[in-house]
Amino acid sequence: MPKALHNLDIPALQAYLQQNMPEFGELLEIEKFSGGQSNPTYKLRTADKTYVMRAKPPGQLLKSAHMVDREFRAMGALAKTDVPVPEVYHLSGDDSPIGTMFFIMEYIEGRIFWDPALPECSNEERMAIYAEMNRVLAALHDVSPNAVGLFDYGKPGNYFARQTGRWISQYKASETTSIPAMNKLMDWLEANMVDDDGASSLVHGDFRLDNLVFHPTEPRILAVLDWELSTLGHPLADVAYQCMQWRLPSFKGLRGLAGLDRVALGIPLEEEYVEQYCKRRGLGEIDNWEFYLAFSMFRLAAILQGVIARAEAGNASNPDAANMMRMAVPLIANMACEVIGEAVE
Repeated sequence: MPKALHNLDIPALQAYLQQNMPEFGELLEIEKFSGGQSNPTYKLRTADKTYVMRAKPPGQLLKSAHMVDREFRAMGALAKTDVPVPEVYHLSGDDSPIGTMFFIMEYIEGRIFWDPALPECSNEERMAIYAEMNRVLAALHDVSPNAVGLFDYGKPGNYFARQTGRWISQYKASETTSIPAMNKLMDWLEANMVDDDGASSLVHGDFRLDNLVFHPTEPRILAVLDWELSTLGHPLADVAYQCMQWRLPSFKGLRGLAGLDRVALGIPLEEEYVEQYCKRRGLGEIDNWEFYLAFSMFRLAAILQGVIARAEAGNASNPDAANMMRMAVPLIANMACEVIGEAVE
């Protein structure tokens, strides 16, 4: 059975990197990061510097998935904006020494918070961290794609219609069992499609707490990671995707805030967070919020189903996590049906 790890021939990788990155130096150690379900990510240590290598997984992959080249392009384009990103150095081809496409980027030392309840922080720190997330998300959506060379980074037309079609296709390609709530949700999204209203920006696609590197001691974001799902689209998709964590539970492999006293913790309520974002961007009241939330939940469920399918094929970056996701997919789908008021038989 194929494995999720690459065949890391260190001498071959060393020779390749020195040829394409003369400043790279001698490769002393490779360590795989434990997090991440999509693209395996490795820490590369040399005598003088530490780098990060992010790669497509080996094995047969779904079409348009694991787009490390898009990550490389997005971070390179944002290097001189108010959105903090790692410096990117090199993008390989598919015929690389590890057998798949990869890119090399800067390693940034800092804190990654995995639990959105931030149990390791004080109330004051929690408030500051959520405010910083809000600020950086608004800054991302204020970037002009044309100004940073990303004018062709997404397809024209209704973003939500396009994305709904894409993720329905991805979900059906990775479906391992029929889930009534997912079927109901897909039908509802297609039947209740919203107008795009002309809003378009660079969207991250997976903007959440554990894809951000914070300063070691300050509530300041040093880097936004994991740009695989980035594209040109509707900025409220990012906002709703992040706010989804307010509604998700913190079990069955999920990390959410449902059931917690967020006021007591110093974490803004969903409506407060959205209001702060709208104020930063000069936006008025948001229509169709339930659609945006339901779409975000469906998309997350479809992503997790892809991990399950890769685990069954032996290609998951973290196979153990797939067992929890088998329970999470129907749970998320049922929650989305509750948001839109659709009963599941």
